[in-house]
Order: sequence, then structure tokens, then C-alpha cells
Amino acid sequence: MIALNFGFGALEAELWRLLFVMTRIGAALLAAPFFGAGAVPPQVRVIMAGALAVLVCAWTPVAAPPALLSLAGLLAIAGEALVGLSLGFVLQIAFAAPVMGAEVIGGAMGMSMATAVDPNSGSQSPALGQYFTVVITLIFLALGGHLQWIGLLVDSYRVFPPGHTWLGPERFAEIAGFATTMFVTAVAIALPVTLVLLVVQVVTGVLSRSAPALNLFALGLPAGVLAGIAALIAAAPLLTDQLTDLSALAIEQSRSLLRP
Repeated sequence: MIALNFGFGALEAELWRLLFVMTRIGAALLAAPFFGAGAVPPQVRVIMAGALAVLVCAWTPVAAPPALLSLAGLLAIAGEALVGLSLGFVLQIAFAAPVMGAEVIGGAMGMSMATAVDPNSGSQSPALGQYFTVVITLIFLALGGHLQWIGLLVDSYRVFPPGHTWLGPERFAEIAGFATTMFVTAVAIALPVTLVLLVVQVVTGVLSRSAPALNLFALGLPAGVLAGIAALIAAAPLLTDQLTDLSALAIEQSRSLLRP
């Protein structure tokens, strides 16, 4: 199959088939926001990719290229990685929306200095962003979104069999269009809290002008933080609905990539 023969015959052929199937699944798990988090050990992702690949090999008639190390075989592997990365990237876009909204809220509250390491990307992100990430992850898992996404990943072998994995410009345009939804959702998440913080800042500005003896920083920062926390508590039901709709939209967008 790859110009290397270890003398195991059909067993060896099935092994290379399994490794070929693991390419798409591993790329999807690596690009997904929670499966590909830095806190998840690579061994766990390899085990998950292998377990799912066994099921795919048993359920679908996927055939690996006759020569994996040839040019055609390498192109087939690149196509498998392209499909997997696209499915994972859609979820990554959805999970980035609340983090962007949290950056706007944290900047308005004066909490931009409160940062933590994002377990998904490994970069610095606001503490509020970590809170929103935990909330959308719990909602996504509670709705069974991870099971639906894995089902779509398995179904992708029917829509995009090996050798026919080019998504086309229309599907790339859909992914780019979903990014606009991410910005709209981020604005919708941040808007209620930022409006409250705007009112608080206007009030503190008026007070500082009417009473110059008052320290604007000593008065405005605690007032902004307290008002922001109160606004977050009041907007919690709205945030839950928004993140629920965002999770469902992410699954629907992933499903739209698999439409023939």
C-alpha cells in the first residue's frame, strides 16, 4: 500500500486504513474548541480519534489510497485534514463570540487587567471571557451538541468520501459568513451590560464636573465594576438564551457544510 510491506497482509492493510481515517477525525478534534484545548493531553485526542476511526471503518466503506506516500496519497491526506479542520473551525468561531463580548465588557468595566490563560488557545484572555467560555461549554454539552457534531463528523465520510474532499468556494464563503454572525452575537452579548456601564460613566462624569473635589478614578472604577456585575447578573437569562441559540447555530452551520 505504501511501498512498505511488513508481512502482515490484510491486517496491515486495515491498519493503514485506520490511520488514514484517523486523519480527518484527528484534525477535527484538534480544531474543535474543547476537544483541542491545551489542557487535553494529546494521548487522549489520539485515543478518541482511534476509537471513532474504528467505528467509521466498521460503518462506512472507506478505502485508503493504494499508495499513501505517493503524490495522490498525500493529496488525499491533505483533503481529509481540510474537511476535519473546517468542521472544527466552525465550532471555534462560535466559541469565540462570547470571548469577544467579554473583552468589550471587561474593557468598559475597567477589568481588562484581570486576565487568565485561555485553555483553548493558550493565550491571555479576560477573566470574564473564561466565565463565558465555561457557560457556553456547559450549554453545548447539556444540549448534546458534542454528540451531534461527532455524528456530523462521521456523516462527512458519506458526503465527502476520500478523494472528493474539496469543499469548494461556496462552502468557504459560508464559513466566512458565519464569522459575521460571530461579531453580531458578540455585540448582542455585550450590548446590555455596556449600556448600563455607559449610563454609570455619564453619571460619574457629571458628578466629577459638579463636584471637582471628588476623585474620578476612586469613584468611577468601583462604580463601574459594581454596575457591571449587577448588569451581568440581571442579563444572565438573556445570556443563556443567546448562547443556546449560538450553540444550535454552530451545529446547523456544521450541517450546512455537509449538504451535497
